[in-house]
Amino acid sequence: MAGHSKWANIKRKKLIVDAKRGKICTRIMRELRVAINFGNNPDTNIKLRLAIEKALDANIPKNNIFRAIQKNNSNIKNENINYIEVRYEGYSVNGAAIIVDCITNNRMRTVSNIRNIFNKNGGNLSKEGSVLFMFKHCGQLLFLPNTKKNTLLDLALEKGAEDFLIDKDNKITIITSPSKFIEIKNSLEMTGFKAESSGIVMRPYTNIVFKDGEAIKLQKLLNELKKLHDVKKVYTNALIFD
Repeated sequence: MAGHSKWANIKRKKLIVDAKRGKICTRIMRELRVAINFGNNPDTNIKLRLAIEKALDANIPKNNIFRAIQKNNSNIKNENINYIEVRYEGYSVNGAAIIVDCITNNRMRTVSNIRNIFNKNGGNLSKEGSVLFMFKHCGQLLFLPNTKKNTLLDLALEKGAEDFLIDKDNKITIITSPSKFIEIKNSLEMTGFKAESSGIVMRPYTNIVFKDGEAIKLQKLLNELKKLHDVKKVYTNALIFD
């Protein structure tokens, strides 16, 4: 019985991992299909280049990626056009600024779901531009503490990085313009520096610290937003401490 129980636990954990991966892959492929509407050439379509990079990083097979790009018949185009990118802005109950980026084929459904989550968690969905000015649109690459710091920073700045940050744990964050992100990322990878995580993000200029009960309330709001099918990314200017 013990062996059966152990196998059942392993199987259950695998199903959870597979489900999460499936959700991530579905979200990335939706992002890819939306990006295709701006052109099939990744050299001239930065959205498509970023979506391809994200798909490859998620270990989505290349055949699946390029099959999606090559499907240009009218049916596929109409299907892709049904999905649009939308952005919503709001505040948590204690004043944290929040940006919610979505890909949806039903704007009314999406905004209704997002507003409901804000309202039931004591926050509010606000008008366009109400929090956007608090964030910088930029490329971001995060490297682990054991990275050769001086060599990495020299290479990144030489290739056109805008800035870098080193936190108290010695993790290194490279900041780039959105247009230079892929070029710098690829250049660093060619010299052996692969980021732990990277992407085009909305990075807050300043942060608000949340602790204890406030942190728990905010984390609940953020988690519920992230679980929505249409949500691609959630950004906040809050630093959450347990």
